[in-house]
Amino acid sequence: MKLLARCALLFAVLCIAAPARAVPIERVISPGGLEAWLVRQETVPLISLEFAFAGGASQDPAEKAGVAHMVSALLDEGAGDLDSRAFHEKLEGKAIELRFRAGRDYFNGSLRMLNEHRDDAVELMRLALTAPRFETQDVERIRGQIFSGVQRDISSPNAIASRRWWAAAFPDHPYGREVNGSLESLPRIGVEDLRTYVKRVLARDGLKIAIVGNLDAAAAGVLIDRIFGSLPAKPDLQPVPMVDPQGLGQRIVVDLDVPQTVITFGRRGVFRQDPDFMAAYILDHILGGGSFSSRFYTEIREKRGLAYSIHDNLVWLKSTALMIGGTATRADRTAEALTVIESEIQRMAESGPTEEELAKAKAYLKGAYALNLDTSNKIAGALLQIQLDGLGIDYIDRRGALIDSVTLEDAKRVAQRLLKSGMLVTVVGRPQGVTSN
Repeated sequence: MKLLARCALLFAVLCIAAPARAVPIERVISPGGLEAWLVRQETVPLISLEFAFAGGASQDPAEKAGVAHMVSALLDEGAGDLDSRAFHEKLEGKAIELRFRAGRDYFNGSLRMLNEHRDDAVELMRLALTAPRFETQDVERIRGQIFSGVQRDISSPNAIASRRWWAAAFPDHPYGREVNGSLESLPRIGVEDLRTYVKRVLARDGLKIAIVGNLDAAAAGVLIDRIFGSLPAKPDLQPVPMVDPQGLGQRIVVDLDVPQTVITFGRRGVFRQDPDFMAAYILDHILGGGSFSSRFYTEIREKRGLAYSIHDNLVWLKSTALMIGGTATRADRTAEALTVIESEIQRMAESGPTEEELAKAKAYLKGAYALNLDTSNKIAGALLQIQLDGLGIDYIDRRGALIDSVTLEDAKRVAQRLLKSGMLVTVVGRPQGVTSN
């Protein structure tokens, strides 16, 4: 692991020294017909692989929320002829990092390895995806760990505020279910549910892959065929209906005896392919996305000391798009905080940003993106997200111009489009003078 860390540090130095547009991306088609995007880094003996299958937690059965999350936690708990202990010993013996994660729309995986251990790492990933064991003792151990986390979240104001927001925004829709599962759903999940999920979701069609490291296109093609080539050709996915967030204009107060009140607020956003997306992205940064420069931060923290932090972000899923944010404040100042948030949204909707705010946001968003491509796994993650968003292999080169093309008129028009409608708010704690409506 120390060697991996040293390689990552060297890679970071090399990336920072180079301009962002110097990241050369190759489209690789494997002998088996799989596509991957590759960035060669011949000076560092490290390979990072990121991939995603369409599906995610939206494919959980309605009464068994948490299946995808359990699968993600169990794929490395033994596969093929290797039980859980033997599998982890092989990972640790060769400093191989293998991870899985289930989101709402995608089932993601990542693999990091030294080039000298490529064959071992590839074989372990192949086994995890194609021959997971799901042995009873491992399933029950992981179920217990997840169950404990869900139990802790029952008394967490942040978790409650988020959970209630999503449930209220998307009733009777997969997005309204809890990705990690609930106290009611987790006991219902059996081994056959896990095996069925793997068979239905993990397939070659729609698979997106990104690779960064010390290998050429031919080697990358062989690598992805070895890992993914024996998976089913097509997934068996249930359709996820397009949906707008519900309950806009509603406020839900959840009583909880905690020192601070937690607030989650959200409204409709824009999809990634929307022509107004970049203007909305810049606008959101000015309103609440910029940690120390946003209007929310200035008005809520700096001027009034109502909260330590406040944020707002665009969230785009396959079947909905959102602007969602949150903060925490004292119970006796909750009403004031909500009033300031609502007034800043209204002020932005009516007048839009200033020319100075727009210029500063553009400069920051261009520079921060380049600086964030400072390690192999971050570059691989960015390449994967660009593929999932359908932005094109030249997006990194075009991104700066797309940001620069947003005019003040664009930002003002999009502010009116996005911010005129109401928002759904969940409040957890014992706020003074704030009630559900």
